[in-house]
Amino acid sequence: MTQAKELFDADTVAKAQELMARYPQSRSALLPMLHLVQSVQGFVSQEGVTFCAQQLGLSEAEVSAVVTFYTMYKRKPCGEHLVSVCTNTLCAALGGDAIYRTLQEHLGEDGKPLGHEETAGTPGEPGSITLEHAECLAACDLAPVLQVNYEYYDKQTPDSAVELVDALRRGEKPQPTRGAPLGDFKSAELQLAGFFPEDEQTYRSQVDGPSQAPETLMGARIAQERGWTAPAMADAPLPEVEKK
Repeated sequence: MTQAKELFDADTVAKAQELMARYPQSRSALLPMLHLVQSVQGFVSQEGVTFCAQQLGLSEAEVSAVVTFYTMYKRKPCGEHLVSVCTNTLCAALGGDAIYRTLQEHLGEDGKPLGHEETAGTPGEPGSITLEHAECLAACDLAPVLQVNYEYYDKQTPDSAVELVDALRRGEKPQPTRGAPLGDFKSAELQLAGFFPEDEQTYRSQVDGPSQAPETLMGARIAQERGWTAPAMADAPLPEVEKK
């Protein structure tokens, strides 16, 4: 209990309390609270599990069950940047597997490829990178894709991916193809927890960015040009539910 208090200061406790106040039942705040923990530690430690359990009145087993179910909650310290390479069907067929293998070799040391959720460099330190292969990143029209701290870099190749991680290691933050300007992993986790700058200009500078691509809108554009519309759905009564 003491370790958890030492790791999470009064500001973190206040944010946790604010999260709980957003929901009719406080336990509903567990998912964003775990992101809050990651914004402090860069992963969810046992102390982080204890912190969430104490704040929400849950058992540590209940919190751990959630942490181990969702892949966005990391059990080992992450690097400054989390690089996620999509290796699902379409990305894999168009080069995602090759991109992942190339980055494994490029970021590995002493002839050993970097493994899934392993970190090149010291976790949390500037220039450190955690690599993972990810399931579908919901951008098949722009495959192969990867994300850095959940921001998109579309239509990648092994060479462009190497250039990207090398820039990250030098301390640069290349502009994502779509989405907000790139920050670091902990900053992204704070936003996922639901906390943003109060100053409007600062807020906009952190979150504004293009969110769509011509490839994504092509079907809608062609339909509009040709006057295509989806057939109207007929009103149908809902089936009666047997009373219990």
